[in-house]
Amino acid sequence: MIRNSIYQAFYCIINNVVALCPLVSRLEAANEGDAYVPRHSATLTNWVDHHLSEVTPRSKSLIISVFGDAIAPYAPGVWLGDLIRLMASFGQSERLVRTSAFRLIDESWLTAKRHGRRSFYALTASGARRFESAYEHIYRPPAHEWDGRWTLVALQKNSDPTPERNDLRRDLEWNGFAMLASGVFIHPSVDLKTAHAIVNSNSLADRAIVFRAETLGDAGAENSDSLLLQSWDMNAVLRHYEQFVQRFESLESELTNHAIAPEVAFQMQTLLIHSYRRANLHDPQLPAQLLPRDWPGQRAYEICQNIYQETCRPAHHYVGQIAGLDTSIEAGTRLPMHVSARFGGCLESRPA
Repeated sequence: MIRNSIYQAFYCIINNVVALCPLVSRLEAANEGDAYVPRHSATLTNWVDHHLSEVTPRSKSLIISVFGDAIAPYAPGVWLGDLIRLMASFGQSERLVRTSAFRLIDESWLTAKRHGRRSFYALTASGARRFESAYEHIYRPPAHEWDGRWTLVALQKNSDPTPERNDLRRDLEWNGFAMLASGVFIHPSVDLKTAHAIVNSNSLADRAIVFRAETLGDAGAENSDSLLLQSWDMNAVLRHYEQFVQRFESLESELTNHAIAPEVAFQMQTLLIHSYRRANLHDPQLPAQLLPRDWPGQRAYEICQNIYQETCRPAHHYVGQIAGLDTSIEAGTRLPMHVSARFGGCLESRPA
């Protein structure tokens, strides 16, 4: 009996020592001036694994998300080897990343320059412009006020299809415009300056008219607005948002209970922005007056904002470690919308 008591006492001592080990490690790290890196949360890691198995994002599109969210604000580009290491976090093989990056060059998103045996991949000027436009959609809250006027871009009648016209249509649709009629594009809230910039970047300033217009101020105005709304497939946008809310709402609640390891934060943030981007960039960002009362876009934005504020600092810290960049939030100023302004600002890292 005495022997059993001794064993029990010894067992308790060992358990207490083991329980104190993480605290001792953190104190030692603090004394040595090193930042304590939290352990991977099994719950968050499992969420990442489940999401990747359920959704399986395309490599090419995922690279665009990584460039736009985590690289472009800090540097013109990244070494291919570092990009391969970043994409490995999503189960992307080296061969797949190389192939996808090469295809993005063909699509005028990226350019590559060789330096000895290494290749440096950077955004093209047109790629950077697309990101600047996308930032306004993704990182700012949905518009609530509307003056009732529409922005229109009308191309010269009977002009033959050209690569420039095709590129203009792609860029206008990327910014939420819809085709109202052949050669006529419409949006309720994009300002004239932005519309002119899109036209000018495609060298069509002499063949396009940009103007603001409004529907008749009578009983028919509401019907006119309803007809104009049919230019967009809002049911598809609604489904995208509903899927986003369903997939990320559980993650939003989990983050309040866990410290986030940098790589896990990078995985979650990239998958978050990738999924939100796919829903959001199909959304013309119509004013609240034109949307149903229970429109899920607002809830999707809130989820994205809450998660991003939690993951922002550790995620960008991880990218800096891999790519050798200064990715502090305050340094993300290369593009017009600074990282520090995204979703209202990043939170301080959650203590472990």
